[in-house]
Amino acid sequence: MPAKTYSRFAALVLAASVVCPAMATVTFSPFVASTGGSPIGFAYAGNKFVGSNYFNNQLYQTDLSGASVAAFGAPLPIGSGSIGEVYVSSSLGLGGFGARDVFAGSEAAGTVYKFNNDGTGQVAFATGLIGGVRSIAFDPYGLYGNDMIVATSAGRIYRITSLGVVTQLASTGEDTEGLSFAPQAFGPVPSGTLVVASEGSGSLRAVAPDGSLTPITTIASAEMVSFVPLNLGVSGNPLEGFYAANYSVNVIKSPYTDFTSYLGDMIVTGEVTHQVWDVSWNGSSFVSSLIGTFPNQPEDGIFVTAAILNPGCERTNTCGGGSVPEPGSLTLLGLGLLGLAGTRRALHRS
Repeated sequence: MPAKTYSRFAALVLAASVVCPAMATVTFSPFVASTGGSPIGFAYAGNKFVGSNYFNNQLYQTDLSGASVAAFGAPLPIGSGSIGEVYVSSSLGLGGFGARDVFAGSEAAGTVYKFNNDGTGQVAFATGLIGGVRSIAFDPYGLYGNDMIVATSAGRIYRITSLGVVTQLASTGEDTEGLSFAPQAFGPVPSGTLVVASEGSGSLRAVAPDGSLTPITTIASAEMVSFVPLNLGVSGNPLEGFYAANYSVNVIKSPYTDFTSYLGDMIVTGEVTHQVWDVSWNGSSFVSSLIGTFPNQPEDGIFVTAAILNPGCERTNTCGGGSVPEPGSLTLLGLGLLGLAGTRRALHRS
């Protein structure tokens, strides 16, 4: 994307965003009753969900109904006394990555580990990152070469190819955790652009392919950021919706119908506040609207959509309706959502 596009964006963004009255439209219900610990990470891996628990280096998996909780793969080779939060994501089958392999990393180390979809074959996939791993996501639109994007506690944002080649994309200068990609032009933010969140300052920034940073808005203790997919809900499949770790109790789900009014918008959660915010563009500025509250502390979350349940359906115009596909054909756009950590993080983040 030409740098001048982002310069124009920077000139358009207003110093203060508009804040609208609360609209409590997002509701939640239990999805995984117990993860065997305090849930942190949660990712869709095609034929299963894979998650992580706080200060636990053993990942777990569930079936597509959130049941049958079991260990996934071997424990990460990091001492449990320092592992802290573990971030989990699943590849999309783009950019040379396999479909639905699982990747995980700890905030205690600058290494991303790869697992086969069945949990076998754990390897250190990318090493030498500056700062601990704070989030992992895959570019679904191609603006960043369909690479893996990783953010760290040192504020470094990396592009990592399917061969594990690491290149620094940008640096925010502060702990950065939330990652997501705009599915369409988001006001002056070009389609496909990476957006990151930093909870310390509450800053949300657009990251251009050339690494330049442009502020979007500020949400108190912003940690998880996720754009609502444009095709959310078109299939009518009940598997569609938003799933998130509800620290330290369970994993919860919000039905896709709660988000159909916000297609293309940015959803942000606050670590300290537990609030859920919708950020939209009104033609001249970004508008922030409070749309819900997590029952506990929100952590990693994902949207499951029609185009992901039926890969390629957008090209053949078959996303709407139809039966639920076989689990092996299910795929998810793992848009990294945020997390809340509240007082528990003060203990290990001084």
